[in-house]
This record gives sequence, structure tokens and C-alpha cells, in this order.
Amino acid sequence: MMKPRRRGRSMDAADFYTGLVAELYEPLRGSAPDPRRYAELVRRFGEPALELGCGGGDPLLALRLAGLDVEGVDSSPDILEVCRAKARAAGVEVTLHAQRMEELALGRAYPLIYLAGPTFNLLTDDATARRALERIRAHLSASGVAWIPLFVPEPLTEIGLTRTATDENGDAISVTFLSQERDEVARTQRTLLRYQRSSHASTESLDRVWELHWHTREGFGALAASAGLTVTAVLDDDGQPAAATATDLTFALTPTPEIAAD
Repeated sequence: MMKPRRRGRSMDAADFYTGLVAELYEPLRGSAPDPRRYAELVRRFGEPALELGCGGGDPLLALRLAGLDVEGVDSSPDILEVCRAKARAAGVEVTLHAQRMEELALGRAYPLIYLAGPTFNLLTDDATARRALERIRAHLSASGVAWIPLFVPEPLTEIGLTRTATDENGDAISVTFLSQERDEVARTQRTLLRYQRSSHASTESLDRVWELHWHTREGFGALAASAGLTVTAVLDDDGQPAAATATDLTFALTPTPEIAAD
């Protein structure tokens, strides 16, 4: 039996990663972060660390299993439930906060705040991104570091592309790229996705619009400066200084001294 399918509409990350999408996102994603890279960051910059956009727990739970003091934040309560279930199954305790990046209010400072992927691109305009950077600065210790990966998304070259997998129950799951709208001036890309799970008894399908907002290197540096953060490095995927033409960048940011948080 086919269950009713909701039509796609633009939404922020808190709404996007709910229901079926929260359940299917991780098994259908293109790649998973290497926890060793983030363990090295935590050991380098100090604990406690804060992972923004922690999702279902990669790499957060691996870091907790390694004994590192790391907390997680995500705006989607549904995907945080996925993370909690995985933590229980792994027998590890984890502190999770259901908050939006641009509204972050945890009442403590961290020597390291990081994202384990370009989740910051889900903040769909510069004003929201600036508010998130302000909240990150407010939660950094005076000598703390924020580690923020960004990318410029490529436009779809093949409409109808489908990723498939099998979930833990043996059901067929998939995500299909149905259409895309791209605005080079606003630096936004909206992709209509169809998530689907099929068993012998039924098929469940849900359409969602995945919206990304990208930044130029210079533009993000200016945005960070306006939020009280100083760019100390711009790195490529190998941790080396990024080429001027690179579109996958990681920004290392520190509080600007004259307005650093206490």
C-alpha cells in the first residue's frame, strides 16, 4: 500500500531532518566523516568540545567512545533521537542539545567548536549565518577555535539520479534528485528530493526541498569579522592552505581580542 506523499517545500534544517528523512539520511548519504580527524582537533585545542550539527552521531559517538569530552548540538529533535538510540546501543553517554546554531545558548564556553561537515551551508541566508557566527563567538573561550567547513555545491547534471541502500530491517530505501533551482546572485540552491522506503507490505515516500546557501571566501571572511571572529587559516580537505580557486574550504576562526567572550 502506498502511503500519502507530502509535496516538497523549502524549509530550514530543523524541519528538513524530521520523520522519514531523519531515519534514512545517514544510510543514504554520500560519505561519513573520519572520526580520527576530529579526535585530533579535540586533543589539539582542548576539552570540552562542541560539535554543531551532530545529526545521528557521526563522528560524535566515536569521540565519546574514545573518552573525549564532546557535546553535540542539532536543530532537529528527530535526528537527535536517532543519535540517542545509537548511543544507547553503543553503551556510551552523550550530552545533546536541541538548538539552532543561530540561537545557541548553552551557558558555557568551549575551547573548540566544530562542524564535521559543511552543515553551515544549511543556514539559508547571510543574516542567519551571521547570527550563528555571533553565537559561536559567544560560546568560545578567549583562546578558543571554531572549525567551520564550507563548500560551493555543484549543480545537478543528471535529474532523476537515485541513491539506494537497504536498512537494518532489510527494507529498500532510496533518495531521488527530482529537480533543482539555483540562484547565483543569492548563492542558493534548492533541490527537490524524494525519500522512499519500501517493504513487502507498503511503500512510504516523502518529498523535501534541500536548500543550501554558499559563501565566497572573501564574503565569509567579512561575515566572520562582523561577528567578532578572526580568520586564522583557510584550509583544504588535506589540512593544507587552500588554493585561491578551491571550493571546499575549512575556516579556522578565533575570537577577535577586543570583543572576545569572557
